[in-house]
Amino acid sequence: MTLIHLIATIIAILIGAYLVPGIGITLVASLALAVVLGIINLFFKPIIRLLTLPLNILTLGIFSLFVNAGLILLASYIVPDFTVASFWSAFLFSIIVSLVTAFLGVILKR
Repeated sequence: MTLIHLIATIIAILIGAYLVPGIGITLVASLALAVVLGIINLFFKPIIRLLTLPLNILTLGIFSLFVNAGLILLASYIVPDFTVASFWSAFLFSIIVSLVTAFLGVILKR
């Protein structure tokens, strides 16, 4: 994970936490969350993606959104000072963080 990608992820996390009710995070916890999400996405997400491939094919990829929300909930158990009120808060938070990270990735590549 490069430093620019890490900063973009931290910004996306802070924006998502601001927009989604039920998400609580501190500035230091956003750094820890970005690192933990990077590790989870590196090691666990490929395995989970392979195991849920039939459901992803059946739902045309929509099930990936639920997997991402589950990974956000997993990260909330690992990172102190990061709280998630419900599954649906994690679901909306994961969508916003993904969109903001993608947007910032496009801007920063230019």
